[in-house]
Amino acid sequence: MNTHDKIYVAGHRGLVGSAIVRRLKAGGYDNIIVVGHAELDLTRQSEVEAFFEQEEPDYVFLAAARVGGIGANSHYPAEFFYENMAIALNVINASWKNGVKKLLNLGSSCIYPKMAPQPLKEEYLLTGPLEPTNEGYAVAKIAAIKMCSYYNNEFDTNYISLMPTNLYGTGDNYDLFTSHVLPAMIRKIHEAKKNARPVVLWGDGTPLREFLHADDLADAAVILMERYNYKDIGEFINIGSGQELSIRQLAELIADVEGFRRGIQWDTSKPNGTPRKLLDSSRLFDLGWKPQIGLWEGIERSYREFLSLNAENRG
Repeated sequence: MNTHDKIYVAGHRGLVGSAIVRRLKAGGYDNIIVVGHAELDLTRQSEVEAFFEQEEPDYVFLAAARVGGIGANSHYPAEFFYENMAIALNVINASWKNGVKKLLNLGSSCIYPKMAPQPLKEEYLLTGPLEPTNEGYAVAKIAAIKMCSYYNNEFDTNYISLMPTNLYGTGDNYDLFTSHVLPAMIRKIHEAKKNARPVVLWGDGTPLREFLHADDLADAAVILMERYNYKDIGEFINIGSGQELSIRQLAELIADVEGFRRGIQWDTSKPNGTPRKLLDSSRLFDLGWKPQIGLWEGIERSYREFLSLNAENRG
């Protein structure tokens, strides 16, 4: 990419998209296109095609998605499937029709089978059943990977797909129903501290998870867009930290950051999700990239941001 090329970041207000915009600006890119949902509904083909015909972007970061935690995915599988599938179909096809030089598609580690061997290697895709609680979302993300691959093979495009691990960071969603595990814990533990009571968390705390700050993901995404083609990285590439901890350990870490001492209780009537989910990011690490933001530092940053959102949270 040249710093003056026209770059469209789809989903620029989200956790990943906003981090990519910050990273591009820090890298000197000065022709970034962003447009909100009110002006462009990515699930509507006619709107997407008209936008691409008018703007003619050179490069596209596809970071737009409907996302959520176990609760939201379990309650709305049809919506999660439809919206993510429609976004991928429309943006990828419009990119091809309008001569986009390169597209980067952001996926999720939930694409892997629930009981796949650990750590998760790229070749484990489609080797077993998915985790039922987020199957609709996962199927849409798998289809987007395959769509990029099919277009590369048939039309000689240069579309790459990145599968990040669990993300958190600046611009995160702290809604208790739609957020992911780490930001939800930050809020739950804070509210328990504020009300001087124990905190109740879902499951039994045993599942193992890996976390990556969104700014580290954005750095990897821009570097891969600048330097590597789909033939260099394969059908898709994992983006992780290479470190895992249990949900119980995560809760204890967040409690330490927040200074919470009231105790943690586990509601075992609620689902755990996938027992373990650690990505094998060796392909990426072999290219010379490593994350820079440690989990303690990242949680401290997130907690400060959470407190700054509303003055009432500071009590």
